[in-house]
Amino acid sequence: MVENKASDDTKSRYDILQNDKGEILIILQQRNGGAENPLFVYDGSQYALLYRSHESTVYFEDIDKEAHIPLKSVSELQIVEISADEVIREYKAPVRIVKDVRALMD
Repeated sequence: MVENKASDDTKSRYDILQNDKGEILIILQQRNGGAENPLFVYDGSQYALLYRSHESTVYFEDIDKEAHIPLKSVSELQIVEISADEVIREYKAPVRIVKDVRALMD
């Protein structure tokens, strides 16, 4: 199982988990508004973006090295948004591999 936890309260808090079938689950703090056509953009590094909607993007940094290959190996992942340990919403997001996620942030 791959697990990644962001512990600094100033950063987006998230967990990345992988089950025995290779499926990936990302648990993150609830965001305002629903996810419309979500897309997870990744380049194999410690950075990623989750486009939730036209108005909402989640930035991931410090993704653990153990999660790099599994994240690049799936075409879709499950996202769960929580608040106070309660599931607020769940959705799937396709994974798009790009050359450099940080270039998309400029």
